[in-house]
Amino acid sequence: MHVLVTGGSGFIGRHVVRQLVDAGHTVQVVDLVPFPDPEISCLVGDLRDRAIAEQAVTSDVDAVIHLAAITRVLLSIEDPDNVYLTNVAATHYLLERCRELGVLRFVLASTNAVVGDVGSRVIDEAIALRPLTPYGGTKAAGEMLLSAYAASYGFAAVAIRFTNVYGAGMQTKDSVIARLMRAAMSGGSVPVYGDGEQVRDYLYVSDAARALVRATSYPLGRFTVLTTGSGSSVSLNELIALAEEATGKPIAKELVPAKPGEMPAVIVDVTRSAEAGFVPEYDLRGGLRATWEDFLERV
Repeated sequence: MHVLVTGGSGFIGRHVVRQLVDAGHTVQVVDLVPFPDPEISCLVGDLRDRAIAEQAVTSDVDAVIHLAAITRVLLSIEDPDNVYLTNVAATHYLLERCRELGVLRFVLASTNAVVGDVGSRVIDEAIALRPLTPYGGTKAAGEMLLSAYAASYGFAAVAIRFTNVYGAGMQTKDSVIARLMRAAMSGGSVPVYGDGEQVRDYLYVSDAARALVRATSYPLGRFTVLTTGSGSSVSLNELIALAEEATGKPIAKELVPAKPGEMPAVIVDVTRSAEAGFVPEYDLRGGLRATWEDFLERV
């Protein structure tokens, strides 16, 4: 299979590319920056430019895994127009090019942010979409485009709604587990908002990549949404304790006021994902150890 991976030079994208190559597939990357391995074919360009999207999708492509996006929530609030162009317009350009060339397999990396704040309710695929930020709104719009293209043109269109993805290669990320690893290495601290009892689900990056690769073989003519995470949520306080266990280092807490509007819990029902054959290989303890080992190797 010949697979186009948009955003393939990024954190999750590099793992997706490696898994595809290891499985014997041909891979083409399109990204704003070159792929770190020069042996991987990479088109450097911005998918907001329709000409780049048309250049990226060629007639020999069998499937697209679409990771290219602006994922920073605060940036989406500050600059919603640019987030729309990157997350929605570029998705439309890619889908249109796929339709024109008969490339009918399209996988979107989505997010549970499309459902908004559901309190402590368990999140599944049946919850109505009520995003609270432009980021969540643009991902919901991307899902609706996939639904339309599946129904109208016979696409196998899959949206994978990820929880928090972490793991090897996240040194430059600003997410909580990356902060914990850096704090363990430097002896620094991490901010704890409010009482630290807000809970989240964390998925190891190679598991996330495997879910995306699996989705390229789903049935044509169908739009599929899969809530995908570890299926086990922990509080921030528990996460810090597990990070201390994994690293063998104390991690200081910097207590700060709670963020206005922060969701108290992200608890996901991964039943549909499991029924589709996806089971994570890493639990949180094992994933944190692997992440720490990767941080040490790159010092």
